[in-house]
Formats: sequence, C-alpha cells, structure tokens
Amino acid sequence: MGLSLSSIVKNVWNVFSNRSPTGEYKDIGSGYSYRPDRFRLTRGNERSIVTSVYNRIALDVAAINIQHVKLDDEGRFLSIVKSGLNDCLSIEANLDQTGRAFIQDVVMSMIDEGCVAIVPVDTDDDPDDTTGYQILSMRVGRIKDWYPKHVRVEVYNENTGRKQEIIVPKHTVSIVENPLYAVINEPNSTMQRLVRKLNLLDAVDEQSSSGKLDLIIQLPYVIKSEARRQQAEQRRRDIEKQLSGSKYGIAYTDGTERITQLNRSVENNLMKQIEYLTSMLYSQLGITQSILDGTADEKTMLNYYNRTIEPIISAIVDEMKRKFLTKTARSQNKSIMFFRDPFKLVPVADLAEISDKFTRNEIATSNEIRQVIGWKPSTDPKADELRNSNLSEPNAGGSVSDTTNGDETESSDTSAYDSLVNEVLDSISAQIDDIIGNYTSDGDEEDDS
Repeated sequence: MGLSLSSIVKNVWNVFSNRSPTGEYKDIGSGYSYRPDRFRLTRGNERSIVTSVYNRIALDVAAINIQHVKLDDEGRFLSIVKSGLNDCLSIEANLDQTGRAFIQDVVMSMIDEGCVAIVPVDTDDDPDDTTGYQILSMRVGRIKDWYPKHVRVEVYNENTGRKQEIIVPKHTVSIVENPLYAVINEPNSTMQRLVRKLNLLDAVDEQSSSGKLDLIIQLPYVIKSEARRQQAEQRRRDIEKQLSGSKYGIAYTDGTERITQLNRSVENNLMKQIEYLTSMLYSQLGITQSILDGTADEKTMLNYYNRTIEPIISAIVDEMKRKFLTKTARSQNKSIMFFRDPFKLVPVADLAEISDKFTRNEIATSNEIRQVIGWKPSTDPKADELRNSNLSEPNAGGSVSDTTNGDETESSDTSAYDSLVNEVLDSISAQIDDIIGNYTSDGDEEDDS
C-alpha cells in the first residue's frame, strides 16, 4: 500500500522549513568568516613552489591507510582492532576532520613547523591516572613552549570555537618531528633559502610593476634657495597631476626643461639562484617536476615514496605506537601499521598479467584481485581459495584424476587411440612382409628348375 499525500507531507522533514532559525539553538558560540580550526602556514599562503611541494607531500602521505592492528607471533598482520584509535585514524578524528584530513593536517603542520603534537582530546578515562584509556578524538596541536616533561600546545577547542593553549605531559601526546628537518626547517636549509629568494623576487616584481616612471626633470634654473626648491616641488606636482589625470598618460613640459628616464635594469641573478635552489630541493626531497604534474613513471614514484613519503609516515606511526599503545597492548601483539596500495601505480595493461601471476602462484585469491580492481566479489566458493586453477587437484589415492579436467580426459582418450592405430599398422606391416617373403621364395624355386 502506498502512502497517501497527507501522510507523505506529514512525515517529510526539511532542514529549512522544519527547523527554527532562532528558537532551536539559543547559544551556538561565536561565528567566523573562515574556518578557525584550519591550519595556516606560518609564512602565509605563498604563490610559489613551496606551498605546492608541501601540499603534494601531505596528500600522498594522507593517501596511505593507517590502522590499529593485531599481529601474529611472527609480527605479521593478522586483523584490524576495533577501537576508538582506529576510528580516529580511518573514519573520524574529530568533529571537523575525517581520518584522512587529520593526517593531511598533521603532515602540513609538521613540515611547516618542523615539529607537531598529536593531542588526544576526548578519552574514556583520565590519561594522568591510567595508561589504559581509549582515544575517542584527537587534534593537531602547535607546540609553543618546551618543558622537561611537558609541552605547551595550541589546540582548537571545538566547545568554544577558539584555539586554546594548554600544558600537557609529553607521555600523553605524540610529538612528531619532521624527518626532513635539515632540508626544510633549518634556518639556512635549502627550503628556507629558496623561500627568502622567492620573497625577494616578489618584492622586485612589485616594485617594477608599481607604475612608477622613475623620471628626472632638469629645470632651467639652479635650485639653491628655498624659494627655488618650492618652485621645483610645485613643478613636480604639476607634472604628476597631468599624468594622473590624463586618459592616455600624456603630459607637457616647458621647452627649456629636459626629462630623463632612469630605465634602471632589473637584471639580476635571482632567477638563476631560484632555479638552482629548486633543483637542489628536488634532489634532496626525491621530487621531480613529473611528480608534481602527475606524469612520473613507476620507478620515479617508487623512489619518491621511499625517500620522502615512507620516512614521514613511519615517523608518525612510530610515535603514535610509542605513546598511544601501552606495554600491555604491545605484549598482546597490538600495533599500528600503515598500508600502501601498490596497484595505484600499475597501468591497466599490466594489471591482467600481475593478477594472473598472483593467482597462479597462490599469493592472492580471485576475490582479492577483484577487490583491487573495484569489482564486487564473486559468489563462486573457489574465488576465495588460494589455489592455482591451471593445476589439477590430486584424488584420495594421490594420483591425478582423469575426470577433474576435461583436457586430461581428452589426452587419455587420444593416447588409447594412438596405441590402437599403431597396433593396426604393425599388423599390416607384418602381413606385407610375409607376402613379399613368400613371393621371393617362389621365384627362387622357378630359377632352380
């Protein structure tokens, strides 16, 4: 039975018509024209290669899955642990960020600041009283001051809508230092030198494009007295007024006056220095231009992941493993691991060959390969079995069954047919030999007579 029109209207809820704009929420906190919890670079949003490099690294690190897992006795991945920490890493880190957005925030803050704190905000127990607590939400904190056993961090408080400075023990927060600190964050590192050169280039560009004419007016009299100086200043203002008020920027001068344009050359070594520092930065970070524009091949990407991405993600995982897992949890073979999808860099043309090798060598099942491709699992029970479909299964007696494979049955039938044909040919050959032998013996007897 379908719902009547009145019933449908009665059960429909609309965010605009069914919610009072002022009556339902009396105090929702202070408002902002921007997102207050969003990370801001210390040097501002530069229109340069620096921000693009930071963002590229952060995106690639956030694309790697981090899971709270259980290991076997050999230290191998066994299963995923259902915990608040795993939910923070994979689903929702806090009210404003997903797990992936949180990791991206961690990397961006770490690269910019050199060191960053991962602060558990909501827990099921007081971290100062016990080490066995569940993490329900966490945020990225900017470290303001360092103490022997504590740190002062600036963390966004979602209850007040403002960033707040708090002092927390070091053993309750993950303090992640940038493994590329010497390249990016040192005062005289390659990145900092590049930033200074880029800022200088921007200043030169602004000066050259400011619209200044850089003119010198040679007046027909000597400026020594105060009256002459005031007269010259008035003449300068007259010419400026003519140029500013002119539609096409045209002014006139006296016949005795001469105007000289400086035409100062802006030729300098800034661009060469910037190109040199950019090349050095790329080589030290393992980044190429092809990685930034998405045209890098598999070997280039592999080198980039090994030299840049893997050290950063390992630093994050190792610190969280050290601070967020108790000794009891580690003794129970619980850990934090990251998983990178190796098939992301594989072309479609090579995927079929790789899938065949994986299934033939019993490394992955057919359904696991289908999951990588993005297809739904097969309902065939054999699709979840680690077995080579090209090989026959032995029967209970240990011999290969002729009925398990149609090709084997056909092969056995062919062998029997060949054997029968050979027997017939041998019999015919023997009869021919007898006939020829009898004919030869009769001929010899006639010659003798």
